[in-house]
Amino acid sequence: MLGKSLASPMLTCDSVTRFCFSPDLAPVAPNIALINVNFSNGVPSNVTRGAWTSMLAPKKWELRSTAQTNNIALSDEERKTWEACRQALSAFKFSMEEEDKILGKAFGQIHSPYWGEERKKEVPKFETVNEILDYLRGLNLSDDDLCKLLKKFPEVLGCSFEDELRTNVQVLEKDWGITGKSLRNLLLRNPKVLGYNVDCKGDCMAQCTRCWVRF
Repeated sequence: MLGKSLASPMLTCDSVTRFCFSPDLAPVAPNIALINVNFSNGVPSNVTRGAWTSMLAPKKWELRSTAQTNNIALSDEERKTWEACRQALSAFKFSMEEEDKILGKAFGQIHSPYWGEERKKEVPKFETVNEILDYLRGLNLSDDDLCKLLKKFPEVLGCSFEDELRTNVQVLEKDWGITGKSLRNLLLRNPKVLGYNVDCKGDCMAQCTRCWVRF
């Protein structure tokens, strides 16, 4: 009976995430998990995902993008944190694929031209994601607004709350007089302003994606 349970058939789930345990991961330290995510077409599909090949093999999850291959190893604790951050995004009705793509781009797991080469890979923290979402809601952005903003600028979740988001909103309010509905409309039109941290004043610093000159 035990032998049969260890060689269980393919597991089927209605999602784009594949959880797999594979013998070729034997050199990896135990209790590491692999998240396998398909970002090939941006549209989730119902597919058969993964197989349990051995309950005795070391566990590892991998995050993969077929558009841009990115493989990361997550410990069991990090996997729980990643899934908690997915939950923080659940109010916006994203697919699991979209949630992983948003988190991946925000925290350097998937390459984004916005960061250039400066963004180090990290596992997002629920508290960080939740704090930023709550702050944005406080700027008169509805969940529908936030859904649009996150699709347009997922990197906002990886920006510094104090040094970029809060500071930039204060600049917009005090220096430009942009508040209330005008601020909401601006953020929906150009959400990248939340992450600006450079002002070259016309003398290019080669950080155009994060420069106030674009404003």
